[in-house]
Amino acid sequence: MQKLKIHGGHPLKGDVRISGAKNAALPILAASLLTADPLVLTNVPQLNDIGTMLKLLAEMGVKSERTTDAASLRADNLTNLVASYDLVKTMRASILVLGPLLARFGEARVSLPGGCAIGARPVDLHIKGLEAMGATITIEAGYIQANAKKLKGARIYMETVTVTGTENLLMAACLAEGTTTLENSACEPEVVDLAECLIKMGANIRGHGTDVITVEGVASLHGASHSIMPDRIETGTFLAAVAAMGTVGGDVRITHAQPRSLDAVIEKLRASGAAIASTEHEIHISMNKRPNAISLRTAPYPAFPTDMQAQFIALDCIASGTSAVTETIFENRFMHVQELVRLGAKIDIEGNTAIVHGMNKLTGTSVMATDLRASACLVIAGLVAEGETIIDRIYHLDRGYDHIEQKLTAIGAKIERIN
Repeated sequence: MQKLKIHGGHPLKGDVRISGAKNAALPILAASLLTADPLVLTNVPQLNDIGTMLKLLAEMGVKSERTTDAASLRADNLTNLVASYDLVKTMRASILVLGPLLARFGEARVSLPGGCAIGARPVDLHIKGLEAMGATITIEAGYIQANAKKLKGARIYMETVTVTGTENLLMAACLAEGTTTLENSACEPEVVDLAECLIKMGANIRGHGTDVITVEGVASLHGASHSIMPDRIETGTFLAAVAAMGTVGGDVRITHAQPRSLDAVIEKLRASGAAIASTEHEIHISMNKRPNAISLRTAPYPAFPTDMQAQFIALDCIASGTSAVTETIFENRFMHVQELVRLGAKIDIEGNTAIVHGMNKLTGTSVMATDLRASACLVIAGLVAEGETIIDRIYHLDRGYDHIEQKLTAIGAKIERIN
């Protein structure tokens, strides 16, 4: 099993190019099921989750061609409408094939999902929404069995904000008969990117980026070309890493980014003491002092993202002062705390809040990644810790970060992948 070895304490300086967003690419790959024509995508990140989604689609009969950062998919001759447990258990985003399969083919059989163990994240809102559109759905032997001769437009109110639920219902509504209104829908930039791709494919969508999305169903969708948006969480992770370097220093220019999708993160980083300037597609960050402790509360977009919570806890571990980090999205997303404590961090958990007492230093040791963003958190901690840090179970990291150790090495980090 591969690990990362990090020698901490080296300043970060140089340029980092951001890859395409995993959380935008996955639903857009699933959208290829909505048409028999080719869907051509660029700025596709090289991630394990992307490979898993392409393998899942291939098992259904989707033909695909992949180059370094592009993919062409064609679902003109599907032979299988089942998403098997063996693949779905490794990636929750596999549930995103449910809506497209049901809308275009009238049936789908999708295993209940797996993925990172950061909370329950039930799929009941997906099911309720599709049932409101006329689908008959049962759960049998760990699979969602869905059938519908023709989905009908409906007014769907989601009790809680769900990104994948919004995406699944949005894709299904594109081929439903009549008008579908999604209320209390997710406003995340990745949802907007999916909607923009669907519009290029011929969908009639309004209101994406707000909490009410309206879809006028069409008879069919056609092929299109689309460039995946930059990954705002990868961007935020590199920004947090530079800010955490404190007195060691950092001066990094992040390119091919989307600064407007990171307002809440950038605001907190400025409060930590980082100097940040941005243009339309670039962010320049510099840091030459110990960061200030930053308290935050996660919430749906445009508030502070849950996917950046762990990285900011790493920053707070070596900050000046005490911070309170409250997690409101997932009930089990503090598993990285026990690993940070191994590095010398002082953190108390009170319900859904982590009280982080900033320390003068962290000390390298062996730690274990428990989920995707926890992996990034431990990388940041390893970069600032004295001595050597070994991070085990980095397959989590490879699910969501495109060649992170190569990008960090290019800006001065001492980090390598070992067996």
